[in-house]
Amino acid sequence: MKFSLNRELLLKPLLLVSGAVERKSTLPILSNVLFEVSGQSLTLTATDLELEMVAYAQIDNQGEDGKITIPARKLLDICKSLPDNSLISFEVINETIKLSSGRSRYSLSTLPAADFPNIEEWQGDVEFKLLKSEFLRLIESTHFSMANQDVRYYLNGMSIESDGNEIRSVATDGHRLAICKISNDSLDLPVRQVIVPRKGILEIIRLLAPVDELVQIFLGSNHIRIIDTEFSFTSKLVDGRFPDYRRVLPRNGDKVFETNKDELRQVLSRASILSNEKFKGVRLNFSKTNLKITANNPEQEQAEEEIEIDFPYDDLEIGFNVSYVLDVLNAIKDENVKFTLADANSSVVIEGSSNSEALYVVMPMRL
Repeated sequence: MKFSLNRELLLKPLLLVSGAVERKSTLPILSNVLFEVSGQSLTLTATDLELEMVAYAQIDNQGEDGKITIPARKLLDICKSLPDNSLISFEVINETIKLSSGRSRYSLSTLPAADFPNIEEWQGDVEFKLLKSEFLRLIESTHFSMANQDVRYYLNGMSIESDGNEIRSVATDGHRLAICKISNDSLDLPVRQVIVPRKGILEIIRLLAPVDELVQIFLGSNHIRIIDTEFSFTSKLVDGRFPDYRRVLPRNGDKVFETNKDELRQVLSRASILSNEKFKGVRLNFSKTNLKITANNPEQEQAEEEIEIDFPYDDLEIGFNVSYVLDVLNAIKDENVKFTLADANSSVVIEGSSNSEALYVVMPMRL
């Protein structure tokens, strides 16, 4: 194997696949990237046995076709530190790969390509195309509500659902719930639900740009695959049953108030500075024309903020984890937000005033 290519042409696919490289694996080969040369094209593959990333590059092939695995982190660091637009030549000699660029020479140890694990071939039984910007919006609107290392392992991921012309994403950690749906008249999909693990979701966010280009999505019984012109991403699914979130959607909310999102976010951010670092609790006191927000901590420090609102109901006091509310306000794109409340012990529903695409439920805290 002998080939060369421009640094920039290698760096982009190498960065794409590096997200799937296992950092602390007991299997040394999972720290490597599989290089596969065929004609004038190079295919790079990385996996941690849960995710698989494939990316492509055009090369000047001066030898035979073949495959080899190269240490990912070292190769990436070398490529990053070489000058812009430098030409990098690769040559496999015995068990090592020689890199040369200008006056730089590197020799890296390799591992046999035959030992590199491949995610088995499979057919997606649900297949559709979405704009990258739409799919990214679907995931970014809800991903922050996923659990992290919860014993209920099915909460450590996101439910992606198809139903007719709708795609939904749902995430919950048991204290909050986020739902986003996108309708697309060109879709006609079966009813299907899969749970994509947390690492897979974060990787999709890294890979997708908010552009109006179509990307192909396949849902299988054990995998999700996303295919783009530049990469192919595959993730195993979480084997479990996602809770029926429709049952926990509050139905008894009879008090609705709207306010400017940025103003509310700013006062909550300021109040949170003096909230308890562990529990992040803030108290919201609603009166007819005023919302008072208070926070305090074990050091007896206190923050108090007020904003004018229109709340034509009885006075209400309710406590929340301020981080949960701020996450929602950061995700909502509308200028104004709408809160639907019932009483001090009931969850609140938060959504954008003019856009019903996403809906958020936050449980109250006893303070």
